[in-house]
Amino acid sequence: MEVNIFGTDGIRGKTNTYPIDAETILKIALSTGHVVGKNLKSPKVLIGKDTRRSGYMVENALTAGFISMGWEVSLLGPLPTPAVSFLTKSLRADLGIMISASHNPYEDNGIKFFDKDGLKIDTKIEEEISKEIRNKPQLVLPSELGRASRINDVIGRYTEFAKTTIPTSLSLTGMKIVADCANGAAYKILPQILRELGADVVSIAVTPDGFNINEKCGSTRPEEAQKAVLETGADLGICLDGDADRVLFIDEQGILANGDQVLGLLAKAWVNRNLLNKNTIVATVMSNLALEIYLEKIGVRLIRTQVGDKNVSKCMNREGLNLGGEQSGHLILADYSNAGDGLITSLQVLSVLVESQKKASKELNLFEPFPQSLINIDAQKCNDFEKNEETKSRLEDVQTSLGEKGRILIRRSGTEDVIRLMVEHKEKNKLQETIDTCLSILKNKS
Repeated sequence: MEVNIFGTDGIRGKTNTYPIDAETILKIALSTGHVVGKNLKSPKVLIGKDTRRSGYMVENALTAGFISMGWEVSLLGPLPTPAVSFLTKSLRADLGIMISASHNPYEDNGIKFFDKDGLKIDTKIEEEISKEIRNKPQLVLPSELGRASRINDVIGRYTEFAKTTIPTSLSLTGMKIVADCANGAAYKILPQILRELGADVVSIAVTPDGFNINEKCGSTRPEEAQKAVLETGADLGICLDGDADRVLFIDEQGILANGDQVLGLLAKAWVNRNLLNKNTIVATVMSNLALEIYLEKIGVRLIRTQVGDKNVSKCMNREGLNLGGEQSGHLILADYSNAGDGLITSLQVLSVLVESQKKASKELNLFEPFPQSLINIDAQKCNDFEKNEETKSRLEDVQTSLGEKGRILIRRSGTEDVIRLMVEHKEKNKLQETIDTCLSILKNKS
């Protein structure tokens, strides 16, 4: 068994294969129960899930493991990932778990862990759990077994909290909104809350059957939502992913806006209202250079982190910032939530649109993203760009030659034996030229 079973966002894999098989999941629960609960009296864990059929298997295996370690288990049922983060802190639990593979197809599943503050658990804890899996479990006595129960109305608790993040006077009366819920965890919540606020809602992908999550819908496949916006004359389209921690938007012209553009919209609105901490936001190295240039124009500084919402969150906490996110639409609004939250982000965007009285196309297109391309290269066919001084020097020369018109990013994949090359350039015709130059240097063909 590998040293660290965790990836960049919890544990993930294909259902009924390692590590998402019942035997391994049971071991994960036993190990987590020991590592996190060893100094706790009557520890409590909350477990939520999305709409995958395999969620039943994962939920039961986790439940058995935690009960065997003396934990009280509270089952939440289908619920967005950010709701699990919120409820873990609100209900004073010691641990929160979300069963989901996020935007992946139904064949996959995963396990995400939150600490008592609703934050993703620390990497050191992940490493301890991974090591403990190899040990014989230290089970509690029969008299010390935990128990499981279900908590009712968790959807109501979460939606009422979400509505407290916007002014009580906010009304969406007169707005038509397409809500694409990806046949996932928020299939009830998003349409319900939009209707409660007065919107005319066109719901799509709200009939989960255990196998259709993210299938030709949601933030990874927004084409049907774009078509629905145009056909119904909607003012806005909202596309969540399977566990509702990501969101993308569609303006009234059917044009998709990604996380970078939403960060630009919220940064502008918040800095104008003195709500943006230190006039600074956090994004990853993948965020478009055009966002950075736009933010400079409105007096906002951008801090970049490595890819992954955990890295964004850690940086925000360390720097005392309240806005950050990824191009994928995984945005963290720390004044309201410690996790990426598609519903709260949607409400904040709607609040800006209502206040400005402008069409979505005006607010979601504050800058023109630079053309960007991501290429995977077989690592075995590449130079060692990290240690080869000549290669490093030549790549630095390429970056210098681009000035403020372009950017290159080269990194090793954490999951595959490939080198990821990202190139962006203001001028589309220069993009391919830059890509060819970088490939020539990396493959040592020049």
